[in-house]
Amino acid sequence: MLPAHEVRKTVTLVFSDLKGSTALGERLDPEAVREVIDRYFNAMAAEITRHGGKIEKYIGDAIMAVFGLPRAHEDDALRAVRAAAGMREALQRVNADLLRRHGVALANRTGVNTGEVVADDDPNAAQKLATGDAVNLAARLEQAAPENEIYLGETTYRLVRDAVTVEAVEPLELKGKAERIPAYRLVSAHGLMGSVRRVDTPVVGRDAELAALAEACSQARMTRSSRLVTVIGDAGLGKSRLVHEAVGRAGEGARVLRGRCLPYGDGITFWPLREMVFGAAGITNDDAPEDARAKMQAVIGEADVVDRLAAAAGLSAKPYPLPELYWATGKFLETMAGNDIVLAIVDDIHWAEPAFLDLLEHLLDSDASAPALLLATARHDLLEDKPDWGERDRSTRLVLKPLSDAASAAVVANLLGSANLPEDVVQRIVAAAEGNPLFVEQMLSMLIDNRAIRQEDGRWVRGERYAEIAVPPTIQALLEARLDRLGREERFTVEPAAVIGMQFAVPAVTALAPEATRPQIGERLQTLARKRFIESAATAEGEVLFRFHHHLVRETVYGGLLKRARARLHTDFVRWADQVNAERGRALEFEEILGYHLEQAHRYLGELGPLDEQAIATGIDAARRLTGAARRAFARGDMHAAVNLFRRSTALLPADHAQRLALLPELGETLMELGDFADARAVLDEAAVTAEQVGNQRVRASARIVRMLVRLYSAEPGDWSSMALQVAEETIPILEREGAHDELANAWRLSGQVHGIALRYRQIVVAIEKSIAHARLAGDARMVARAGLALSTTALYGPTPVAQAIEQCEGILSGGLTNRQVEAIVMCTLAQLHAMRGEFDRARALYRRGRAMLHDLGQGVNAASTGMDVGRVEWLAGDLVTAEREVQADLDFLAQRGETYFLSSMAAQLSCIVRGLGDDARALELSLTAEQAAAEDDTVSHIMWRVARAPLIARSGDLPEAEALASRAIELARSTDAPIFLADALVELGSVLHLADRAEEARAAIDEAIALYAEKGDTVSTARARGVITSG
Repeated sequence: MLPAHEVRKTVTLVFSDLKGSTALGERLDPEAVREVIDRYFNAMAAEITRHGGKIEKYIGDAIMAVFGLPRAHEDDALRAVRAAAGMREALQRVNADLLRRHGVALANRTGVNTGEVVADDDPNAAQKLATGDAVNLAARLEQAAPENEIYLGETTYRLVRDAVTVEAVEPLELKGKAERIPAYRLVSAHGLMGSVRRVDTPVVGRDAELAALAEACSQARMTRSSRLVTVIGDAGLGKSRLVHEAVGRAGEGARVLRGRCLPYGDGITFWPLREMVFGAAGITNDDAPEDARAKMQAVIGEADVVDRLAAAAGLSAKPYPLPELYWATGKFLETMAGNDIVLAIVDDIHWAEPAFLDLLEHLLDSDASAPALLLATARHDLLEDKPDWGERDRSTRLVLKPLSDAASAAVVANLLGSANLPEDVVQRIVAAAEGNPLFVEQMLSMLIDNRAIRQEDGRWVRGERYAEIAVPPTIQALLEARLDRLGREERFTVEPAAVIGMQFAVPAVTALAPEATRPQIGERLQTLARKRFIESAATAEGEVLFRFHHHLVRETVYGGLLKRARARLHTDFVRWADQVNAERGRALEFEEILGYHLEQAHRYLGELGPLDEQAIATGIDAARRLTGAARRAFARGDMHAAVNLFRRSTALLPADHAQRLALLPELGETLMELGDFADARAVLDEAAVTAEQVGNQRVRASARIVRMLVRLYSAEPGDWSSMALQVAEETIPILEREGAHDELANAWRLSGQVHGIALRYRQIVVAIEKSIAHARLAGDARMVARAGLALSTTALYGPTPVAQAIEQCEGILSGGLTNRQVEAIVMCTLAQLHAMRGEFDRARALYRRGRAMLHDLGQGVNAASTGMDVGRVEWLAGDLVTAEREVQADLDFLAQRGETYFLSSMAAQLSCIVRGLGDDARALELSLTAEQAAAEDDTVSHIMWRVARAPLIARSGDLPEAEALASRAIELARSTDAPIFLADALVELGSVLHLADRAEEARAAIDEAIALYAEKGDTVSTARARGVITSG
């Protein structure tokens, strides 16, 4: 026995009220009044029932009728509007007779509105129409209409607009509505319904698009590089079928990978990549993480690539940054391509996270582009957020247009095979389809399901009910009509599937379905497949998968569920999945998705009324899961996803919940990393104030630290350095008492940041080492990597002797870095240190490897910034030609992109190199470029451009100006802990003083430089400085 089951249904309501009946009683005898009123109501009822409506109730002189119960029809809204128009015409006929018989005429006014109500899914049950907004708005429209006029609501008009003539009226100010409501005066109802949508038919009428796809495939093959083609169109225009056809024409040597962006999309950043990797490696959901990795290793081979893809796929918690994941994806596609190309299909990128869209573009920009044709599908929503998508090099955008009538007729023929459909039926479908193949197929399916057409002796003929089937006005109406024709057992099967998602497994549906239906779930799913609601998907080992024919089918089924039923099914799915994932050891992999399901359950329960304890607990559980996903996104540097997940987590928790307060500093820091400083300030200020009010010293300390970092990073007006150090000093003892290593790492990071602004390297080292220690205790690999990079820079430019600095940098490299970007930059830093000791072969090997890694990762700006390392190495080695070539190329790259932070120092360095080659004019020009690009607080650049220009000015004869420049550079350098910069400035001052015949002062400057170089362990520069004395 199946349980009672209510569903949400879209219906159209007609509310019509007779006017002036009281005055009628004053003019006529009661018997005559009765005859008049009966004549009126009988005429109105006849029109309503003639169009398939049901009179719900009489309210005084008003009639309320409903279209869509007990079963929905694809044209319920149009039936209702036609009924209203018929009622108006019927009233005219009634009035003609009443005037002749009684000398009176009646008037009414009518409102028609479409909206959701709750009803029993059993067509034989007595229906009780729920009151609510849909009913109230129909009544309000009627009250606003003039006599003998019909007002349509906005939703109703959208459903029937191609079948009616209307006049828009001024938006109505209706009782109970906060905003004015659009309304339309019905002039006439005519013809069939307008255009609707369709999906999944063989490709016809797309020759130009297929040619463009073939050309892109050919280019990818010929150039051995990546191409991106994005097919954009409304739902149902055949995007997926077009891609499928292109894949079939690509040749047997092409490797095909497929992934999809989930319809809810948020936070599932690399799900399409995960599906591609799993498909390529033959990974099933039953595979333990180690088995999955083994399969990946067997197919992909390279361990570094497997590690990063495993992290992207949720098989590993290692926090690789986004460039690492992008690099690994390129390598993966390159491996999959083999000697041909790989076709990587990504469906529905309008739901993609920014980081995944960046990945697609990275694959085009990468220096090591894989021979791949990236085929993406999207709705027009994508272009609203990314209007220039598909317009860059190696990228093509195909926007699908509706099919011609001939092409739509060909879709019908392809669906039916050799059996011909009567020409007038084909033309009826084609006329209604208006070029959308999804509508063609779904209309045809409904005609077959409803036996409006049937096969007889190998040919299609009209069924008995053919005349009853109207063309649906929209795909939503069509799918609701088809859904209502399912048996209750089928409905109980498809509903839990819709809650699970676009793709679902039989065991999951079985677990969520009512107990009485479970033995027949497999059979019911096959029935649903035959009826074209679902289709078989890729079958994993030991697990049968199905997917909905289209997202609109799934959304229609899902939308029919009561909100309380949705909440229950979402929660039940999570409990089932938790059990299965625990058995498989794969809980981490699906944490984000399961958090989404609980989030939906919590939302629906909140929409139904105040949350009880169980609903609150559901929200807390959802927040816990989404927070875990947020922290992993933060760790890999995916700040867009992290912000989204942190925001959702905080929204799920009660306002006074301790965990919500604890999450605010994390959200604030993530917003800061994203560059959203205004929102970061607001979140952090809320956290600090609330924490102080409730006495939570840990959260208050954390919020103050991050708030100060925001001030420093966003360059808020004012001198915040002293205050920042004070905040760090005040909060560190509090956090130490709490054992809050995450927050302590940030506090010492703040301290190091302040010292870094002033180039106080000794103090930076202390702060960085403290930050690293606490980050390691907290398991924060991203903070460790970031601090390690700062430590290597400090070791290079600070007072740390070269031998010790090399040891520190090698320790960073051997410390299990998961961040290849940091690893590459540290290698280039290490190259400078080895060059200081005259180990030039070793230095060159290091910077070449590091720069290659950065180019491989697509890190163009960071790769160019290492030109400073190359320039210093080759300067020390005496190869000024190589130094000039490499630094100039990187400088040009930075200039083309408008970058100035690295450019200012690099231009100053190149000025010195070019001066060494004898081109003083160009050297002077470069020093001016450096000066202009240097930020006001960029101490390094202001030292370097003065060091570069001083000898040039001296050679031109202006010795006082040259001395002033060198002296100012020395003054700036003495305020820092940067001995190399000070020594370089002293050497140039010595050269200027020598030209001024001030030998003793020159010797003093050079001697001090020699002492600094020697103390640093820079033997090459020490020898050079001594050479300056000798040559002098």
